[in-house]
Amino acid sequence: MKIAVSAVQGAFIEHEKMLESLGAEVIELRKKEDLEQPFDGLVLPGGESTVQGKLLEELGMFSYLKEKVQGGMPVLATCAGLILLAQELSNDSKRYFQTLPVTVRRNAYGRQLGSFYCEEEIKGIGKYPMEFIRAPYIESVSDGVDVLAKVDGQIVAVQYKNQLGMSFHPELTQDTRIHQKFLDMF
Repeated sequence: MKIAVSAVQGAFIEHEKMLESLGAEVIELRKKEDLEQPFDGLVLPGGESTVQGKLLEELGMFSYLKEKVQGGMPVLATCAGLILLAQELSNDSKRYFQTLPVTVRRNAYGRQLGSFYCEEEIKGIGKYPMEFIRAPYIESVSDGVDVLAKVDGQIVAVQYKNQLGMSFHPELTQDTRIHQKFLDMF
């Protein structure tokens, strides 16, 4: 199985290492030509969603990747990646893929100083270490979206069909269970 990781900006290397440790082959998507390689799944990492969205568009990759996600390709989206997938953003007029029927609040926990760590239950996984860095949270979900985790009453992880979206950074922990859940979608 080959997983493509968007590598235009953000925390992509950590995702790559974790996926490789679980036996997946990983490729980086840096330019349009990289899309010519076959791949089975996609990771949209944390980072700056505005920059990532702009670069994916400018580099000619945005439409192709959106089509793949809409077509059922499994995708793991963390932090900024969650913002890229969200159908609505409650505090920003910009929209990106709009494939995940949720409303997300960008930078919901404040600036860098609002970053924090906690351990909470994730449905089907158990207690999990969660690193939040200038994180969004999910304000609301549409029918068919499975809420996987909440922190202080706020939704921080969901699954909708082929899409896993979370506010936190599982790639910054040593816990591989979320990445394994993603690989189990194949």
